[in-house]
Amino acid sequence: MSAGTRGTALKCAAKAVAGRFAADVSQQGVCNRGRLKFAGGVLYRGMSEHKATLRWERGDAEFSYQKYPRDHTWSFDGGHTMTATAAPTYLGNPANVDPEEAFVAALASCHMLTFLAIACKQKFVLEKYEDEAVGHMEKNAEGKLAITKVELHPKIAWGGEKEPTAEELDKLHHAAHENCFIANSVKTEVTVK
Repeated sequence: MSAGTRGTALKCAAKAVAGRFAADVSQQGVCNRGRLKFAGGVLYRGMSEHKATLRWERGDAEFSYQKYPRDHTWSFDGGHTMTATAAPTYLGNPANVDPEEAFVAALASCHMLTFLAIACKQKFVLEKYEDEAVGHMEKNAEGKLAITKVELHPKIAWGGEKEPTAEELDKLHHAAHENCFIANSVKTEVTVK
């Protein structure tokens, strides 16, 4: 995106925020209505792609259940690569992240990012947000193993002159949950404790 298009994008987004209409910027820098939308006061693009590349190799290990390696890499479009594995219960390396932990982290992260956006739009100032999220693996209604519940335990340090009441805080979390892209993508019950 050119500097001119980027500037138009910012102006277009500002108009959309101020006027609460959907807008987008074409490649030529023209403000178009209809592609950016609002959910809970949060501006978002109606459709986007998110990619990850996964790589696994057996190496010299025997391909038997007890012996093949569980470690593999996740690479993301920003250039970040990390080593992932299976959960320790399934012979993974406890030093690396497993899909179950990543799932819990994705839900907690999406909730926090949505919460920050909504709180900011309502003129609350946050200094710190910390969450020790917990996912519960158990059999679901179909009798299959699933992470059926994720509990979020956010601890928030507020700044500025305005701090939400208990009722306002509950509404902020409810709006964050309702508009969290990841929570809207799964059947898992997500609760804020």
